[in-house]
Amino acid sequence: MEVGDEVVIDRGGLDAVIAALKSRGFRTLGPIVRNGAIVHGDVSSSYDLPLGWHDQQAPGHYRLEQNEGPELFGWAVGPASWKSEFFPPEEVVWRASVDGDQVTFTEPEAAVGPVAIIGARPCELTALEVLDRVLEGGEVADDRYAARRSDAFVVAVECGAPAATCFCTSMGTGPSARSSYDLALTELIVGGHRFYARVGTRVGAEVLETVPHVAAGNDEVAGRQAVLGRAEVRMGRFLDTEGLPDLLARNLEHPRWVEVAERCLSCGNCTLVCPTCFCSDIKDATDLSGTVERRRRWASCFDLDHSYLHGGPVRPTTQSRYRQWLTHKLGTWWDQFGESGCVGCGRCIAWCPVGIDLTEEAAAIRDTDGALAAGGSRLP
Repeated sequence: MEVGDEVVIDRGGLDAVIAALKSRGFRTLGPIVRNGAIVHGDVSSSYDLPLGWHDQQAPGHYRLEQNEGPELFGWAVGPASWKSEFFPPEEVVWRASVDGDQVTFTEPEAAVGPVAIIGARPCELTALEVLDRVLEGGEVADDRYAARRSDAFVVAVECGAPAATCFCTSMGTGPSARSSYDLALTELIVGGHRFYARVGTRVGAEVLETVPHVAAGNDEVAGRQAVLGRAEVRMGRFLDTEGLPDLLARNLEHPRWVEVAERCLSCGNCTLVCPTCFCSDIKDATDLSGTVERRRRWASCFDLDHSYLHGGPVRPTTQSRYRQWLTHKLGTWWDQFGESGCVGCGRCIAWCPVGIDLTEEAAAIRDTDGALAAGGSRLP
């Protein structure tokens, strides 16, 4: 079997893929249902996956429903992205113990074994590519992130059931998987439950050739195109990206920033669920025994201290912090990394407590391009 080969496997074949990965020493992680949401967890077979579960998403709204259907991947995205497996929300950087005049530094041991991801969506593959450029491709690479990513195996599943908050077609990140996967699956229901599988890497070929499979036929090829076509039609949101960085740059004093700030809670949910946000903070803590821990944890540009310089924060208002987030994500990210910081997954819309819609805010500014802010509303 070679890179680029296309075959068909059934549900038992998917079980065999998971078993093959486990036999190679991978910790197999995939989508599971827990506490009313689709989250990540250990999976040993397809029976651990969200059988018959579907998600209903809208601004500030997320609910799961289950039916008797055979779908294992009949949902869009949950609150957690795969970023958290490679760039954890919190981790110990080092520990130091003090014994008299002697100070001993230790670093925590790396997690045992590489990770295999089952069911990454195409938008999340793009998000990992973004993080790779930021955390691996910069002048100073993040060693921990690089170590986790280098050994990872990714089984992508193309999206057939986008949520009302999704707009990956606008960003060119889905619903089809184009790169950054070892294996890519498309779940087919019409004509029998099966998976159209494509090989993305040599390791992916080695795994798949040990699994019972048949060559993909015209029915499977047409079935995949039908799944992707329906997904594009069902996409719930649209973001006009034409000249968007320049549009935002010339509207830094737009009155819409004031209006959205009246609704925004500065809670940071949008940054925490975003699969590309990478800001972090460092905290040191000590206990009575003299042990010191340095911890890194996710940070948000909505935190007041995020822009703190000597004397106080640079962005003291909610409107200035929301403007920073949106203009960076959709605009100045291009200046830094040559691409957008948004992949169109829609998480920031669904998990905003007050339902602020990024696509709506960008459209409102475009509709009144060049409008001047009202008196007294200059930022920050």
